[in-house]
Amino acid sequence: MRLVHLDLKGAAPKVSYLEQLFPLLSQLGANGILIEYEDMFPFKGELEVLKSPHAYSEEDIEWIQQLAELHKLEVVPLVQTFGHVEFILKHEKYQHLREVERFPNSFNPHVPDTLALLKSILAQVMEKHRRSSWIHIGADEVFHLGEGMDSKNWMSRNKGDTGTMYLNHIKEVLGFIATQYWGLRALMWDDMLRKISVGALRAAGVCPQPSHERDPAPPNAAGQFIAKYAESGFKAVWFASAFKGTTGPAQAWPPLSYHLKNQLSWLRVIQAMPRFAPLRFQGIVLTGWQRYDHYSVLCELLPVGIPSLAVCLQTLANGGFTEETRRKVLDALGFQSMQLEQSTCEGRGAFPGVEIYRMVEQVNGHLKESIMKALEEESAIKGWFSPYHRKHQFGNPRNMETFGSKVLKLHEDWENFVHDLRAHLESIYFPDTVEEWMEENVNPYLDQLRDLVRDYR
Repeated sequence: MRLVHLDLKGAAPKVSYLEQLFPLLSQLGANGILIEYEDMFPFKGELEVLKSPHAYSEEDIEWIQQLAELHKLEVVPLVQTFGHVEFILKHEKYQHLREVERFPNSFNPHVPDTLALLKSILAQVMEKHRRSSWIHIGADEVFHLGEGMDSKNWMSRNKGDTGTMYLNHIKEVLGFIATQYWGLRALMWDDMLRKISVGALRAAGVCPQPSHERDPAPPNAAGQFIAKYAESGFKAVWFASAFKGTTGPAQAWPPLSYHLKNQLSWLRVIQAMPRFAPLRFQGIVLTGWQRYDHYSVLCELLPVGIPSLAVCLQTLANGGFTEETRRKVLDALGFQSMQLEQSTCEGRGAFPGVEIYRMVEQVNGHLKESIMKALEEESAIKGWFSPYHRKHQFGNPRNMETFGSKVLKLHEDWENFVHDLRAHLESIYFPDTVEEWMEENVNPYLDQLRDLVRDYR
């Protein structure tokens, strides 16, 4: 299985964009999508507080699944069940469930209300995903586990450690899934499992399918963990590569050659899997993180990541990246050529969101540079229109006119560009995403130009 990860905890696209995207995913070699809803799920009743103001409706969730079915994409919902639950624990209503009172990252596994809440969340999500045969329970990066008073007391009473505590909670979650949803198979990230001994894993009898995440791992390093899972009695293992969202929390443009190397690295691991029989390789998730966590800034937007995703999917589907693979990617995306090392694509492009791809490229490559050049390299501005002149509102019109028309033209060009960019973003994204992206990527530079033009006038 090749699942494309849709991380909706930031820049969740409108369903109208997914309508255009799913046929392309299928064409490129995906056969499933891993949907991390977070606050975009239409929680109701007691859980309604968890919903974003722009959350999908129940009809949207149904339509997403019908679209996926139409394009032969298996839908796997992802529900975080231990760490990365900031979207839950930030609310006052659930603050008492934090492992450490000051931090909204992780659940306290010793409070009965934690499991009760998780059962409600899982029940609402699964009720809307009756077609799904898989669920992903997250369970990665359970920061501060063992630091809360309840955990410290439990460890001293039971002579236990954080690994045992972690497995106990996971067993309860998996036990609920097994009894309520017969035949539903569970996936989880494996970073916490890596620290736990074979003996503890065997004793716990926890057998979800771990996905070894997330970045290029040399086959020998991955091999240590795979051998451990084989010895622990796991039946199958998944891997998790990345097509965007792993190279920096504020990264705006995916490095193509980096993500290609990531896939090639995992292909070597997949080819070595017969050594670990009877443990078998079940599938790979191409992660596309949209935020590092609920509180961090947005990283690469989905349309901007499409060329990288195309390269990654076709590499996995074809078992390598050949000239033929390159040609298939270019044909699917409507490009003439692609420079992997420079992370650039030449040609008009013809894929959902290509206008945003091109415009973000402009923002990335030229916005800051052109404005800084005007403000810092123009000697008339530095000499006759300094911050001091502007603060005290005086200047010599003769000198100001030497740079005025140039600055006004630059300002007008960028304002027109940003107006178009905003319109394209609004066609795919909800207003909160558009505002956030502009605040983070455009305004820090354009506002300086706007201020200068205001003072000049």
